[in-house]
Amino acid sequence: MPRSQVTLDLGAIRRNARTLLRALDGAELWAVVKADGYGHGAVDVGRAALEAGAAALCVATVPEGLALRRSLGPVRLLVLGPAEDAELGPAREAGLELAIADGAVPEGVRTHLKLDTGMGRWGLGELPAPGRDVVGLMSHFASADSDPEFTKLQLQRFLEATAPYAQLTRHIANSAGALRFREARLDAARCGIALYGISPFDGDPSADGLEPALRWESALAQVKPLAAGESTGYGRRFVAERPTWIGIVPVGYADGFRRDLTGTEVRVAGEPCRVVGTISMDAFAVELPGELPVGTPVTLLGDGILAEAHARVAGTIGYEIATGIRRDPERARRLVVDS
Repeated sequence: MPRSQVTLDLGAIRRNARTLLRALDGAELWAVVKADGYGHGAVDVGRAALEAGAAALCVATVPEGLALRRSLGPVRLLVLGPAEDAELGPAREAGLELAIADGAVPEGVRTHLKLDTGMGRWGLGELPAPGRDVVGLMSHFASADSDPEFTKLQLQRFLEATAPYAQLTRHIANSAGALRFREARLDAARCGIALYGISPFDGDPSADGLEPALRWESALAQVKPLAAGESTGYGRRFVAERPTWIGIVPVGYADGFRRDLTGTEVRVAGEPCRVVGTISMDAFAVELPGELPVGTPVTLLGDGILAEAHARVAGTIGYEIATGIRRDPERARRLVVDS
């Protein structure tokens, strides 16, 4: 029996896409669905985003693009990461578009030249004159969520370098750039995290009109009392100071509920409760307000339990929380709804 249930709400994906389109004010939305849609399911998310008005989908690798081509048919697909020589033929045959950040520009493939304006990662140091197969010019913001001055400098560098080729599609903005920098929206914006209703600013997504699209639920598998001085979990990290009821949830770091989430909150029967003790591979403990029956619902994400809040406890970002959830059938049941 699955240990938990992960639910994707396609309605939330569509509403987030429309929110981004309103913010883009005429620029195209290119939905980023790499890493299996940030752990949400690339095919389902991609289809919903396109239905809501997205003009293209972006992935990280050629195999990701090929998988979407088989599932979604003749949609526009851009591969953001580098392609190996052996992948060029399949990419050409499948009509994928490739981001070129180094080396020669392949022939017979629609390409986007990627200029490094300050990310210091993939990207050309100088922009060559675009050839006949180049359809786009692109770059990537390093800190649109936190450093407006550097973001503006990157945009200035990009606009200056691409000014002679304004007839090509130009795109640089990510989710944070699209939501905060009107002048950076250009012809298209590649939005990922905001599409899933997770804030690119590590805050409350509702502040930007976004809603989380993923819900993660389990249930209490055991309920037991601890006397004062008794502990739960490895290393005795939680020792009860007074008589305390705890519940054991059959989800652990092997399921994506990270070991460093001790202290975060989940909801048990709709009420916020603190995760205590060391999180195990297959279970964690939660402090209860009193005795509750086995089978009581536990919400790990949803109902106000945000990926951003878990991320703050773990010292990471919401992206990693979402992409780390395992949806293997033997670990979790996956459900797709459309609200």
